[in-house]
Amino acid sequence: MTEHAQHRGEPAEPAGHAGLDAFSRRPLAEALWRRRTHRVSRGSSIEAGSLSHTSTEPRTPLTPLEEAVLIAVTGCTGLTMPDRPLTDPRTHEPIMAKPNLTMLGRTAGSPDNAQGTHFLMINDTGTYYLRKLPPDDSGGSLLDPEALLARAEQAKVQLLDRRIDVPDGNRDFPAYLDSNRFLSNLPGTTILCPVVDLSRQYINAIMYLLTQPEGARPTIVDDRNFYRMAGVKKWVKNGFLNKKLKLPLGNLGAMRTQIEADLLLQNLMLTADSMGLGAWIHATIAPPVLLGDPKFSGRYGSMLGFDYVVPKWKPIDIIRWGIPLPAYANIRADAVGLRRLGEPLIKASCPPNYPTMDDAVDALIESKFGPGGIYEDQALFARIYNGEFGARYLDEASNYADDVIACARDICNYIYDTHGRFPAHTEAIHVPGAWLQVHHVEDAYYEKYFRTGLTEAHRAHDEVWHGSGG
Repeated sequence: MTEHAQHRGEPAEPAGHAGLDAFSRRPLAEALWRRRTHRVSRGSSIEAGSLSHTSTEPRTPLTPLEEAVLIAVTGCTGLTMPDRPLTDPRTHEPIMAKPNLTMLGRTAGSPDNAQGTHFLMINDTGTYYLRKLPPDDSGGSLLDPEALLARAEQAKVQLLDRRIDVPDGNRDFPAYLDSNRFLSNLPGTTILCPVVDLSRQYINAIMYLLTQPEGARPTIVDDRNFYRMAGVKKWVKNGFLNKKLKLPLGNLGAMRTQIEADLLLQNLMLTADSMGLGAWIHATIAPPVLLGDPKFSGRYGSMLGFDYVVPKWKPIDIIRWGIPLPAYANIRADAVGLRRLGEPLIKASCPPNYPTMDDAVDALIESKFGPGGIYEDQALFARIYNGEFGARYLDEASNYADDVIACARDICNYIYDTHGRFPAHTEAIHVPGAWLQVHHVEDAYYEKYFRTGLTEAHRAHDEVWHGSGG
């Protein structure tokens, strides 16, 4: 690979695999303009009146290499650039220029580069969690078949030795929506499901809000508690927060962290379509059912077996959350983690994963600014910047001030102490409710009924990916 190609992050030579070579040559404009949903996987039949179709093809699961390309799209693609201003041009005062939670980049952006999105993969061989691997610094081609396969195997953590689905084949609502139950998560298909840890960026984003200039730092109020101050009374009294500028916790929502999952799903769909595969973004199994929410575990079992907390019921919850009696407390059940054989795979920044919210906040600060934190890693920034500019950035860019951290800690403690969970106004671990199904297309169906049902990439897929050239 040439130095120029390495810098651009592009393969400098053919991958040596006909399918990967064809994929790398597919123009972005063509992929965008020709992108269409293909719901019917190879081997599937549908009843649709005069448009019915009975397949004579066998189910054809994706190959390990086809899946490895998709897994790579979910993972780390290199390092990001901290191209933010360091001072306010109006006053020349320092501003907080170290908001990122990680410097590892992906194929889609993320608020403060939180990269809180984790992926689950479902296929005929099992249900997997995909680890986030560090960047591949080997210097080889991005589309080297052996490297793709090796990294895919490193990423996969088997959660179940089967394709996860609701028991007894009862796919009716609330498990699946409408006609999805006839085409979604079928044998031969591969599912990629995003799960987003909102909690870590929730803490980080509160601190980012509190780095605004004097007079522009909002007073956080609780719209689920009569718009009272959310643990910030002393910070309003001492003038750190502007009492006239109020921001309800409910308005903060998910701090936009959920957006990254949507962007990654779109990139995955474009990738699958460019490979000549069918791709379909649609509703998941209902997220509470899928994760194993205690409200549904009696009917559907533990499913993925996420850890849940159920806040202790308080009489005031009748007004705050519309929970009339303790028996209904699990309405506010919140997923906080995923473990395999005791190993935490997803760990929300809240109790019981940490003894207190103070500990959760401290752990985040430590990961950024403490010994071994990303902003103490000179070698990391030497890989991002030219020459000595990485060291200069670390020296000149500002960290969170002590009062920012202390105020954020008070807000986080208020939320947990008042509402029994963190966050309270959104989930700690969020399932967007959409996943991507990728499959080989039932060509005969699309050729028979649709004028532009298949692209050339679809028609050529079997030959270039599975023929003598692949």
